Amino acid sequence: MELLIKTFHGLESVLAKELEELGATNIRSLKRAVACEGDKEVLYKANLHLRTALRILVPISTFTAKTEDELYEAIHKFNWSEYMTEKTTFAIDAVAFSELFKHSKYLALKTKDAIVDQFREKTGIRPSVNTDNPDVLINVHVARDSFTISLDSSGESLHRRGYRQPGHQAPLNEVLAAGMLKIAEWNKDIPLFDPMCGTGTILMEAAMIACNIPAGFKRKKFGFMSWADYDKFLWGKIYKDAEEKINYPRTRIVGSDIDLKAIDMAKTSSLDFKLNRQISIMKASFEERELPFRRGMMIFNPPYGERLKKTDIFNFYKKIGSTLKQNYDGWVVWALSSNEEAIYRLGLHTEEKHTLYNGALECEFLKYHMFEGKMKEFKARRPVRRSE
Repeated sequence: MELLIKTFHGLESVLAKELEELGATNIRSLKRAVACEGDKEVLYKANLHLRTALRILVPISTFTAKTEDELYEAIHKFNWSEYMTEKTTFAIDAVAFSELFKHSKYLALKTKDAIVDQFREKTGIRPSVNTDNPDVLINVHVARDSFTISLDSSGESLHRRGYRQPGHQAPLNEVLAAGMLKIAEWNKDIPLFDPMCGTGTILMEAAMIACNIPAGFKRKKFGFMSWADYDKFLWGKIYKDAEEKINYPRTRIVGSDIDLKAIDMAKTSSLDFKLNRQISIMKASFEERELPFRRGMMIFNPPYGERLKKTDIFNFYKKIGSTLKQNYDGWVVWALSSNEEAIYRLGLHTEEKHTLYNGALECEFLKYHMFEGKMKEFKARRPVRRSE
């Protein structure tokens, strides 16, 4: 079975490694996606375990079309009865990168009409559209004149772990936070500190990794559960095996922030997932906060300056850099920011740089190794690595 897994730009290689660990084969990195092959077990495990996946699609048809009529005909002649009946509710998710088909909503409408017409002609009954909770979610992707029709095995986006309060919009997506932790090669034995943790996305993702809690463990429903070939026994076995591997080791995962409301939300999330013993959070500003550990890794997402004056954000980043230099000798620091000018004000030597996207914002995920003295002296003390 061919699988297409969606992710964020910059996380393709991380996702590919996750898929390899799950037993997928013929893995190929694409743009904001990874393609692979796997059986039903791989499909179910991928939805449950993958931390850097947004959606897992199963392509069922490809064709070319240059006009609306050609699109309608290709959808209409496809045998939809293999995947649904006239009693099945469905919805269409369309994505367009084409000068021929510019409007994704219109694409979805034409696809819906073709499917409905096929069932009405065969049975006299038309299936119903349900955009909120469909039995089958169909993905339509067009690039120029090339179409791929897929079944969405995930349903709602996989970034929704279940620890967000209803209606809450976090500044950092869960999938992005997990990807940052994996790029940084963090593990449960490394003390972790987020000094601007907000509602705790990085902390929660780290604690779930430390405790081996699958990304989708709290979800009650996935798209594939409404498919005709859903194997309830196989899913039950996969879920139980994953549950038995969860453990709660002692960890050093610490966060702080100046926003008391955000801290309360972060603490609520950790309580809901029974991770309050793994995560420690307190109210404090970065420059006044005492070191939580003598050595460790810092991963944080400082403000980018969208709501601050340029001089204010520059001074803020300069203060961050000064605090790191003065207090965090020996630490490995990773920072995510979209503001290149502000990053420059940190005054730090960048060891690694990865381009990631936080929503529509292009960001740099930057690694710094804090040390005392001059760069030449620091490098002389360190083992030589091939990348240096």
